[in-house]
This record gives sequence, structure tokens and C-alpha cells, in this order.
Amino acid sequence: MPSPRSLKALAFGFALSCCGSTAPLSAQNSTTGIENPDSLRGTVVDSATHEPIARALVFSPDNRYATMTDDRGHFEFTFPRGESEKTAGLGGNSDIRSLETSQRQLARTNRPTTLMARKTGFLSRNNGQEGFQIGPVQQELTISLAPEARIVGQVILPESDGSDKIRVELYRRQVREGCEHWDRAGMAMSRANGEFRFAELSAGSYKLLTHELLDRDPLTFNARGQLFGYPPVYYPAAPDFATAAVIRLSPGETFQARFSPAKRKYYPVKLGVKNAPPSLQTGIQVWPQGHAGPGYSLGYNVGDELIEGSLPDGAYTVQATTYGPNAMTGMLNFTVSGAAFSGPGITLLPNSSITVSVKEEFQRTETVTPGTMTLGGLRPSPENGRHPNYLQVRLVSAEEFSPAPAASLRPPTGPEDDSLVIENVKPGSYRVRVNTSIGFVSSITSGGTDLQRQPLVVDLGGSTPPIEITVRDDGAQVEGTIEGTTTTDVRRAGFDSPGQSPGHVYFVPMADSGGQFSVAWVSPDGKFRLQQLPPGAYRVLAFDRQQPDLEYASDEVMSQYDSKAKVIRVVAGQKEHLRLPLIPASE
Repeated sequence: MPSPRSLKALAFGFALSCCGSTAPLSAQNSTTGIENPDSLRGTVVDSATHEPIARALVFSPDNRYATMTDDRGHFEFTFPRGESEKTAGLGGNSDIRSLETSQRQLARTNRPTTLMARKTGFLSRNNGQEGFQIGPVQQELTISLAPEARIVGQVILPESDGSDKIRVELYRRQVREGCEHWDRAGMAMSRANGEFRFAELSAGSYKLLTHELLDRDPLTFNARGQLFGYPPVYYPAAPDFATAAVIRLSPGETFQARFSPAKRKYYPVKLGVKNAPPSLQTGIQVWPQGHAGPGYSLGYNVGDELIEGSLPDGAYTVQATTYGPNAMTGMLNFTVSGAAFSGPGITLLPNSSITVSVKEEFQRTETVTPGTMTLGGLRPSPENGRHPNYLQVRLVSAEEFSPAPAASLRPPTGPEDDSLVIENVKPGSYRVRVNTSIGFVSSITSGGTDLQRQPLVVDLGGSTPPIEITVRDDGAQVEGTIEGTTTTDVRRAGFDSPGQSPGHVYFVPMADSGGQFSVAWVSPDGKFRLQQLPPGAYRVLAFDRQQPDLEYASDEVMSQYDSKAKVIRVVAGQKEHLRLPLIPASE
């Protein structure tokens, strides 16, 4: 069944085709009485097959212009020009450059800067972007739409009469801070025949599972007898989420999955909770011991302060968490073995607070830290009442599937508070990310652990050593040019919109070589410059668009780009010049 968004797009396109082209929502509109109309032609194609897409809706985000593609995927817009452009150059002025400048200024006023396209069965987002930018004098445009992928399948429950519906959940592999994580991508209930469907999926890697289902058939259920249920199944038949198969979808692919849950005996579980604040909401999560992931569930009885539910035989970890500014966490490992389990209470302990200290090893006399200082074109954050005020410190979960949220420096408690503290940190493993607007971070340690190479481990109820950060200002300077993006080439491609960048340059540290991941902005003429690059060895890559899913923390993944990367090694104070090939999105 088409999504509401698809239905809206179809209705809009149908109305447009019935009414014809009208201004201001117009395409190919009449230009009678208008000299030198500004036009844009284009084609909408399938990004997987490169075949044209007929009857696709092409429109501007502000809904001023819209049209449908023809049977060959072609579309055309005609934008009327204003009076000042019609008279440009008529007063004896033969300056071609002046006329071109006038035309460009008017084009920016009358034509949109972005176009979008929609078609049922295709994704509205393409490579993470909603629209396609167009230059002020650009006359040709190709819009590619990715066909939606699907996962369809069936859950086969033995002895089921069709009344039992089981929840099927989908997770998608995402990259955050250069590392792999699994995020929920959707949930579906099986139908009476056991079938389920996930549509409008982008290409990528997925994991699929069924959730628990207790057997409460009124014909066989006995409240005082043995309880039965269907434990989670991690596709195709893995024992936990971590070992589940990865489903890799290509654009337009339909993947078939089948589940056959096995009925097993379930046993009552009751766990007391100590130190639970009565006014705070408490969340309960349970997973197979040593393998955090979704699928199993237990509930919380607020009145009796009990974690309750049923589980089959197995070893489990249960985690209880309260929410709020003074959040608490408790964890317990336990085993269910052929009988009801009523174990010792789980004790809630306050989440950790971690202090941060900063050591400045500035080598330049002109480097100072007040909020008015600029260094290398970067300006420190506004004065916030603490020193140093130019650092941002965040803790990001280092686990592929983790219930632990990110944490960052707390705001100052008052004008006299100059402390740096990260509060409310749940137990877990974290990567420490530090951004600075002055100099560069040369080291991050905690209790002798190099946090630029190893994760920070926060224990339940334990004391975590302070995070010690050293900042220097004698980093390397790298500047260069992206090949094939000279001013002429960029204008010819329609990339001369103000501020539009023809590429993005990534500095990726080599394994065990020092350095820090950095990104350089590229000017419209293809030039880039990065100051205060930490010493180390780097792969330097130039992409034609942003790479939010670049797994730069994996040396194995990054080695796949070795043929396109430039490898550099820089030391403190070094200046380096590079020419980089542009890596298109198709590679």
C-alpha cells in the first residue's frame, strides 16, 4: 500500500496534469511578450538502471514551479525574466560581461535554486539529500531517484489459527562518529497469514528479528499451569542480535525472509529493585548475557518495586534505568533453568560524573583564549562563564547496540562556575570526542588510558578517573586543489551558486599513527585549506558530496579507498600542498 507521502505526491501530480500549466505554479508556461525567457531542461532517471522515469513529479520546494515528466522522463521549465533584464544592454552598452552579470542576478531572482522529484516506488531522499541544486545559468539537469527496496516475508507459527500476530522489527546499520551502530528502522505486525512487509527502504545493511509472543490461546491456556511462548528469532535462526545475519539491500531489491519460531516453556521471573525513586520513571531492558540487543522484555511493577515477567531457559542481563537529572542505573546477571526465578534485588546506583581538565601547551605568543581571539580563521565559542570556553567534549557509545545515550559537558551552574564536568553518564564503553576552536587536541587520557586509541569504560557505581586533555597550537597547515574543479569547470557544471561547494575533503588518520579525523571545506573554485591539523599520518580523500556514512574509524573499510587517496605524514608546524582527484558518488 503506498505511503501517505506517495499518495499526496500522486494527487498533486494528477491535479497538475488535469489543470495544465498555470502561473505561478508553472512549467513550460507561455512567454508571449517576454523576451529571452530563461529555461531549464532535464531528465529524471532511475539511479540503479539509469533508465528514464515517466510521469514523475518535478517541483521546487517552495511550490512555485511543478511539472510531470513525459514518457521519456524529460521535463522543462521556463522562467519569465523581469523588466530590468529585458532592457539590459539596450542603451548602447555592448559590454557582454555586464549583460551576463545582469542576467545572472535576475536568474537568481526568478528561478529556484533547488528542484525535487517524486515518484511512487522511488525514494524522495537520494544520497541523504532532499533536493538537487541548480546554478543560476544552468540549462541542463539530470535528477536521479533511487528505487525503493523492500523486505517481505512470513512468520510461520505452528498450531496457529491465524489469530496470533507477532511483532517483527527491523534495524539498519548506521555510522556515527565514524563507527558502526544499529538503529531501529521500523516495526510491522504479521497478518493473519503470517505475512509482513517493510517498504520504502534505502540501500544498506539491515537486521531482522521477531519479538516474544506468549501463548495465551483461550482453548489451551491454563493460568495455573505451564506457560508457553515463542522466544525471539534473529534472522535467520541466530541465538542473539549480535550474531544475526546482515541483510544487504541494493536499490530496488526485494528480499524474502521467513521465520519459524519454536514454542518453548516460559517461567515466571521476579526481581526486587532497591533505591528506586518513586517519582521517577523506570525503564527495564533484558538481553541474552554478553549480547546486548532487542527481542526480550520484562516489565516494572511500580507499586511493589518489582521487575516482573516470564522468560525461557537461558542466561540473561537485566538493566534498570531511571530518567531525569539524577538518573540511576542497576544491572544484574541471572539464569533461568527449568523453574520460576525469584532472585536477589537489583540495586540502583547514581550514574557517574566525570571531571575534565585541560592543559594548554601553546607555542605561539599570539594565541590567547578570551572570546575575542581568532586563530587560523576560527573563532572560539562565545564566553560561557568557564575556562576554557573553546572546547566541546562528548561521550559517544562505542558499542554497536547500546542503550547508553551520548553525554556532554554540563552548562555552568552560575557565573563563578568554571568547572568542566560530564554528568549523568550511564555504565558502558564510550569514545571521547573533543572539538576545539583554538589549536588542536594533542592527547586525551584517563587513568593512563589513551582515549584517542581506546574507549573510556564507565563502570556501574564506580569512580572514573578524570579526562585529561592537552591542547597545542603548532599543528600542520594543508592547502590544495581538487582536480577538475577549476573556476571554468565549476561554472560549466552549474556549481557557481554562492557558497556551493564542489567537494568535501576528509583527513582520515591511519591506524596507530596518531592524528585526528578532520574535514576541510572546499571553496567553489575547488581550493581548500585546513589549519591546525594534528601531527600524524593520514589518508586524504575528496568526495563530490558529504559522506555521513563514512566508517573512518575502520582501517579495513578505509583501505578500500587507497587507490583514490593521497597519504601524507605531517609534523608540528609543517606546511603541505596537495592536488586531489575527486571521488564521485558512484564509486
